[in-house]
Amino acid sequence: MGCGASIPIKYSGKGRKRRSVIQEVAVFVPTIRVPEDTDIVNPLRGLVSKELVDRLAALRANVVSLSEEIYHGDTSAVSELQRALEEYLPIVLGLAIKESRLEASVKFSWRTLDDDQECVLASAWYEVLSVVHMMAMLALFEANLLLIPRNVQDGSERKVSEDAKKDVVDSLLRASGCLDYCVHRILVQIPAQIKKSFPSYLQEGMLEAISIQALAQCVQIQLGLASECDKATLSVKRRLACEQVSYFSQAHYCLSGCDTSDSYGKKLLLFLKWKCMDAKAVAYYYHALVLDKGSEPSNHISSVCCLSAADDLLAESKRACLSFCLANPITRVPPPWGIMKNMHKKIPDVAYKKFQIYGHLLEQNKNSALQSLPDLPEFPLSLRPEGYEFPITDSIWENVDCQPQIQSLKEHLKDDEEVAETK
Repeated sequence: MGCGASIPIKYSGKGRKRRSVIQEVAVFVPTIRVPEDTDIVNPLRGLVSKELVDRLAALRANVVSLSEEIYHGDTSAVSELQRALEEYLPIVLGLAIKESRLEASVKFSWRTLDDDQECVLASAWYEVLSVVHMMAMLALFEANLLLIPRNVQDGSERKVSEDAKKDVVDSLLRASGCLDYCVHRILVQIPAQIKKSFPSYLQEGMLEAISIQALAQCVQIQLGLASECDKATLSVKRRLACEQVSYFSQAHYCLSGCDTSDSYGKKLLLFLKWKCMDAKAVAYYYHALVLDKGSEPSNHISSVCCLSAADDLLAESKRACLSFCLANPITRVPPPWGIMKNMHKKIPDVAYKKFQIYGHLLEQNKNSALQSLPDLPEFPLSLRPEGYEFPITDSIWENVDCQPQIQSLKEHLKDDEEVAETK
């Protein structure tokens, strides 16, 4: 879930060396799952050509190798792993197509990097889902790396270039597109009895929530850029702020039917709660400034009510942020960044000044309905997940007739020797 400084190496239960990290989160990555070593050769021997089996096994082994230390990699390591997944996907798709009749021939194993939880299922569609899901998580992870540079000294101000922020938006849209495809095009291919064995983070509602969360964080970046642009009008900033509220609220709603009792679900819920409060605080702030431009006393009263709500939400969001960071797996308390970097000072200051100016109007109308908090305006949502489509199935499958391959006795004995040597 992001990137942070490492502390001493420890050993996982499987004897692997693994660094413990207290990570920092700008873009939330619910979990990164990696493929485990899987026997592909024996289940497929005699069913497809040795060339196909060897290629499938080699490409998957490359993904396994690159995945192990991804938490401690940089953006170039993420790109290398993404390329390996893109190279592997076209060939594993051949196992999933109905014509091959090989969908349940191999037991594929994946585990979470945070806690080594394994899920092993004999389903090529499970493997395909896991690959595309990993692509999405890596895109979120890459976005987080871009927003939390490693070469910044403690205590010094972080500066992320405008180009880097645009790259973050591209990564977030790509992640959202992959997850949206998982929900609408891959899950529907998987039998219900297989989905019952899925870990919680592969639930439809959770995948959908993370897809929408990625869109919300795109708007968060866009709003930060707009706040730094002199040409961006107050109305544009308010619209972006209100869109951000809608996206985070939708993401939170998607989890309502999900099992969120494990650490991943709880952490995601806490993150969305925190970000919803941040988003509402900013939206009420900008809505207050727009209302204050009106000439009627009612406009000023409503403006002060919005600013008061923004100030209260800001205080609640700080507590929600702490709750998120303390929930397992523990993450660092991040410094305010983007739009929130200025809002932590602006909202209390402007709320105080406006109360000083218009306090007499509030006193005069203290029993009036004018002092009720106005609703935030609703706007059509402008962002959609980036379009994602499966690649074309690898051409090596074109000559597979799905009939048992005839091997000579010499070839069969040679294969047995190779298997024995690997054990």
